[in-house]
Amino acid sequence: MSIEKQFKELVSQYCQASTDELKGDSRFREDLDFSSLDFMSFLGELEDEFDIELQQERIVNIRTIGEALSMIQDLQEAS
Repeated sequence: MSIEKQFKELVSQYCQASTDELKGDSRFREDLDFSSLDFMSFLGELEDEFDIELQQERIVNIRTIGEALSMIQDLQEAS
């Protein structure tokens, strides 16, 4: 399974959108109605699912699906 597909399946567990509806410019809070608690739980699952360690300074700038996916890919390539 591709990283993008895994990622979108995880996102869809936190919102009412299907994986097909999730686009790179979909915003977590504004478009997908993520609460702060949802987003923090989601980030923890990302770390577990992709075996990465998220850095606080990068997380605060994540607004869209595309930004989060790009960060995951970068972290996996670096490890």
